[in-house]
Amino acid sequence: MSTTNAGSRRSFKREAGIIGLLYASLGGIIGSGWLKGPLNAAVRAGPLSMFSWLIGGVAILMLAMVYAELATLFPRGGAVVHFPRLSHGSLLARIWSWILFLAYVTIAPAEVVATLNYLDVFLRHLAIHWIPPFILHTASGSNVLTAAGMVIAIMLLAVFTALNLLGIKWVMRISNTAGWWKLIVPLLTALTLLYVGHHWQNFRLHSADSRREIEGIFTSLSSAGVIFSFLGFRQAVELAGESANPKRNIPIAVIGSVVIGLIIYLLLQAGFIAAINPHTLAKYGWEKITSGGYLARFGGAPLAAVAQGLGLVWLTYVLYADAVISPGGTGFIYSTTSARVISAMGSDGFIHRIFSRLSRNGVPWVAGILAFLVGIVFLLPFPSWSQLVGYISSVTVLSYGIGPIVLMSLRKIMPENQHPRPYRLPAAHIFAPITFIISNLMIYWSGLKTLLILLAVLASIFILFLAWRLLSGATLRQMAWRSAWWVLPYLLGLLILDAIGPAHLVGGSGLIPFPLDTLVVAGFSLAIFYLAVRCCVSVEELEAYIETQEI
Repeated sequence: MSTTNAGSRRSFKREAGIIGLLYASLGGIIGSGWLKGPLNAAVRAGPLSMFSWLIGGVAILMLAMVYAELATLFPRGGAVVHFPRLSHGSLLARIWSWILFLAYVTIAPAEVVATLNYLDVFLRHLAIHWIPPFILHTASGSNVLTAAGMVIAIMLLAVFTALNLLGIKWVMRISNTAGWWKLIVPLLTALTLLYVGHHWQNFRLHSADSRREIEGIFTSLSSAGVIFSFLGFRQAVELAGESANPKRNIPIAVIGSVVIGLIIYLLLQAGFIAAINPHTLAKYGWEKITSGGYLARFGGAPLAAVAQGLGLVWLTYVLYADAVISPGGTGFIYSTTSARVISAMGSDGFIHRIFSRLSRNGVPWVAGILAFLVGIVFLLPFPSWSQLVGYISSVTVLSYGIGPIVLMSLRKIMPENQHPRPYRLPAAHIFAPITFIISNLMIYWSGLKTLLILLAVLASIFILFLAWRLLSGATLRQMAWRSAWWVLPYLLGLLILDAIGPAHLVGGSGLIPFPLDTLVVAGFSLAIFYLAVRCCVSVEELEAYIETQEI
């Protein structure tokens, strides 16, 4: 690929080993989600919240296996940006690059907000009453950043960006060091709560409204941070271009991180349930569990509150320390991969090519600065962790949900006898459509309000792009619309389904009740899946594109 300046001629350094990639993905999974997710899921689904983590983990594992094949087939930095271009042309790739951009740059701000949330609770735990609530506004219960909190959040984002300038070798060293801590502390917490709490009767204490608990299993996937927690697997996919041995390392890192994360989250949820005082549950129930006791005072740090309620003071302080390390480590690694995604957009011409420029250390430094600036913007309209998580879960699943379509499209136009797969997903013709259905259900369960925000942002960007291209003299044919037109009925269909879904579940009109709505979404997803695969580019178009790329 020809270039015109020294910055763009530099290439990524292949210095990421198997442990580094595994910990990068695991570091993305074990972030703020484990500190807040068990309480949020229990409030919605009670003891049935165990099923939320199981369903979410299995769903993301299926998606991870799809990307294990794609990432090893095309091991490039910011690889996920290139996949839609290979299967459906430049227009779809451009649309999906915007979705990916929105998905990635919001993670680091969410982790920073979670860190500051725990810091604020820790100060109140120490009873430092002479210090005003300068980090969070907590009076309304919304945990929104104050002006001072916003400044601190921006400073933390700046630190993440600065550390990334050191290069991928140092990023992996930092990730590996934090990785051991992020493995040991959650496991220690879960096992300690199970051993000391052991209120096994809590698993039989259900809410009076059983339907609410069952529906809570699914709403927890997005609103409680379940899916948000597991989506960290993608770090290894985005760092594929910097792996020393992507054929071996990527599948192990991607699949292994999800399996380990699932085990940890199931143990944590079980430990949280077993550690709650049964008298508190009998009085308030799962839905209002934060109305009494330590959880009422320190609900922003639920695991620490439960540990203190059991008299485990040492564990309380370990959790407060981890509240900086776990979310901070996750925010750091997402700053790394966000820059790779933006750099890939620049190299494919989806944004200005200056963003693909690399430093002497092989770091996309211009892209890193852009990720930092956009991250600040997302602290403004979504200044609390819970608000950010609902949005991020929806946009990220949408961005990665196209993977099964790309996989089957490439199976169609890139036969294996000509393009061998280092890792081959078994039974892909069954696996891929099921994974696409699950992805759309997770988007659907995020709710009408979240989807409206997401589609409004995408529509605004697309209208501006379309106007610019038409004014520049381009035609629709030149924009590869024949391979991308299915996106319009796909996104509009998801919006309509949310609009007519159950009011208490997704905020719709209630025209389609639960669980019939699940079957309708599944049928719609299958129709879109096969339509999208049918619309893939021709073999000739794909070969012409590959000839111009370093693939």
